[in-house]
Amino acid sequence: MSTRGASAADGAGARSALDGVVTGLPAPLHTLRLLERAARTGFDWADAHDVLAKLVEEVDEVRAEFARSSGAGRLEDEIGDVLFVLVNLTRHAGVDFFAALDHANAKFERRFRQMEQLARADGGDFAELDLAAQERLWQRVKQAERLPSP
Repeated sequence: MSTRGASAADGAGARSALDGVVTGLPAPLHTLRLLERAARTGFDWADAHDVLAKLVEEVDEVRAEFARSSGAGRLEDEIGDVLFVLVNLTRHAGVDFFAALDHANAKFERRFRQMEQLARADGGDFAELDLAAQERLWQRVKQAERLPSP
């Protein structure tokens, strides 16, 4: 996407509400700026619930592409739509996309390390466990996090 104005072929020099959105930003930030500009024109969902409904629709489209055994190009397109809607969801929820992802990364890392520790405490190697056993450890860690501290 360019920061230049629309060309004559686009409507005799017509300007777009998206003109001036800086390219080269990290993709989620670029998405946010596009959404903010579009929202100024009234092109926006009423609330986060509407965005959640759109997210479900987009996830269903990804499922359909997997069911069709689509190639990477179609999956990239549909997964990109999911990511785009997720940025819009954070905007509507008043949540910083990057902070939310940083929080999720930290939570995943904490839980994964705890799973590895539990496997060692049980006398095993986490990497040698099958996925079902690893999932049981994941659930143990999640459950332990929910328990009130003594």
